[in-house]
Amino acid sequence: MPKMPSERKEEQYLKERDEFFKALPKLNRRQFIKVAMASAVVALAKNQFPPHSFQLVEAVEAKQGGGTEVKFRFAYISDTHLYERKLNERFVRAALKAVQDVNALDPQPDFVLFGGDLAQLGQPEELKLGKEILSELKPKLYMMVGEHDWYLDLGEKWIELFGKPYYSFDHKGVHFIVLNSVLVDDYWTETKMTPMERMKFMAQLDNPKGRPFTVGRGYGDVGKKQFEWLKQDLAKVSKDTPIVVFSHSPLYKYYKPWNFWTDDAEEVQALLRPFKNVTVIHGHTHQPVFNRIGNINFYGMLSTAWPWPYAPTGLPKLTIKMNRADPFDQFDGTGDGTVEVLANGKANKIYNLWSREPMKVTARYLESGGKEEVPPVPVDPSF
Repeated sequence: MPKMPSERKEEQYLKERDEFFKALPKLNRRQFIKVAMASAVVALAKNQFPPHSFQLVEAVEAKQGGGTEVKFRFAYISDTHLYERKLNERFVRAALKAVQDVNALDPQPDFVLFGGDLAQLGQPEELKLGKEILSELKPKLYMMVGEHDWYLDLGEKWIELFGKPYYSFDHKGVHFIVLNSVLVDDYWTETKMTPMERMKFMAQLDNPKGRPFTVGRGYGDVGKKQFEWLKQDLAKVSKDTPIVVFSHSPLYKYYKPWNFWTDDAEEVQALLRPFKNVTVIHGHTHQPVFNRIGNINFYGMLSTAWPWPYAPTGLPKLTIKMNRADPFDQFDGTGDGTVEVLANGKANKIYNLWSREPMKVTARYLESGGKEEVPPVPVDPSF
């Protein structure tokens, strides 16, 4: 029986795909990235990736006036969890897609934040591959570390490739702070764990030997030095200056068994409380999640690798829940996004969900406690 045109097309696609991946190990890293970028462009042209390109559907409408005009935008990519390319090409393709998304934005964002967990097991080749993929970004890049990047060598390779794990910078009247929020108490020295044993425990969602993340504590003097630095950094900033904090873990207590949690969150919040406008952008949870505590608005970032389900308890009440991801669509529930920094110093968060329409969640929604504006987003209660 002759084959249908669709069957012949599928066979040809599978043959081309197999030939492509057989050739990858023969390429050096720079050649690999160029070829993979080109193949992703072809995939987009053939509609093998979802065709979304930040065509916004606003989940929450911002009212006009009151300084809600956009002052500038930045983009984010987070939680790529890269293995070496010979082990997992899927996560590599997702990271490349995120870079393409950002490079296609018009106008270009002022800069890009990488939200942590560049690597899966913190290995040098994973981190190097991530650096080379992200080097294709057109805008300036700011890096934040995640636990998957840190615990093989306690940050040695990360610092060599990307510099300080915590720092601050100013941009157009806004003070930005990048934290290392994945410090934990030392549980590995006494039990004589190897570096890879420690890394594999830290890479688990439920780490039976784990400790909660902190900013101001952790092993040795690392946390104490960071917390003292944060106090000194904030002391130099006017209380009217808008503050945006980048933290890999959420700077509040969400769900401790999965370490969606920062143990000294209240201490960090106390340092931020005197400021008029504070926004925290965090990774780690792989999901849209929203919270407001006092003067602080919290937004979670999407992962490019995979989505997590929502935890069984502790979910912040302002969260607009994403429906359960389709297990047969590798890009569903994942993506990248942008943040609009407004003239009044507040921020709106835009989620570029790769297999769904983008959604926008405004500062006004969080500040009203969800009362003024009810986002028209369908909720799957089973997620």
